[in-house]
Amino acid sequence: MAALITGASGGMGYYMAKKLSEMGFDIIISARNRDKLNKLAAEAGTRAVVIPADLSKPEECIRLYNELKDEKIEVVINNAGFGEFSALTEGELEKELNMIDLNIKSVHILTKLFLKDFVKKGYGYILNVGSLAAFLPGPMMATYYGTKAYVYRLTMAVREELRRKGSRVYCGVLCPGPVATDFNKRAGVRFATKGLDPKYCAEYAIEKMFEEKPVIIPGTFEKLLPIAAKLSPVFLQTYFCYEFQKKKGRP
Repeated sequence: MAALITGASGGMGYYMAKKLSEMGFDIIISARNRDKLNKLAAEAGTRAVVIPADLSKPEECIRLYNELKDEKIEVVINNAGFGEFSALTEGELEKELNMIDLNIKSVHILTKLFLKDFVKKGYGYILNVGSLAAFLPGPMMATYYGTKAYVYRLTMAVREELRRKGSRVYCGVLCPGPVATDFNKRAGVRFATKGLDPKYCAEYAIEKMFEEKPVIIPGTFEKLLPIAAKLSPVFLQTYFCYEFQKKKGRP
């Protein structure tokens, strides 16, 4: 049995791959940084295959799938993604479009292609990595919040389609709050509170995935945010989200 983890060169993806390897899965790890992937593969031993890919390019997503479609893949974790802190009028268009390609298109393509195979087999697990950002509008990080809303809604819709068909295939979404990874450095933000431990988030996610929990939210306080979002009007969400976002500033 094998598991594919994208964005596995660091952070939660790295620890999810390690956990699955410890559980006896052959792991296929993909990201752009070959050296970091090779380091993880060395730690995992013979049960690791490295496939470097720039998944912001649709053709690379399709290439990855074609390389693996005949393998015994049972788990797919779509973890690759990044964010950017800036007002929409100030951010770089090319970077925002790259974010949309990676955060949305790669998730959509890999979910669709592997899902069709899983449905035919009658089993399999797909975990898409979203964010608590999915539940709110996000001034100063509007593109990132929008991409994670797409991931959340896509996953929930697919889950209902599977349920209606009586399929045993699992499709769920991981929605963590701030996590202490290189994401913050790349996004150009700093949080007032300490982020969650990526190892804890990764292991919690794997545990809840196999329990087939539809929406996985690590942390205690973080679980309250979706409830609060449902109970408050959008204008209040937007106002307070902006106030929170501007405090992130730049490191």
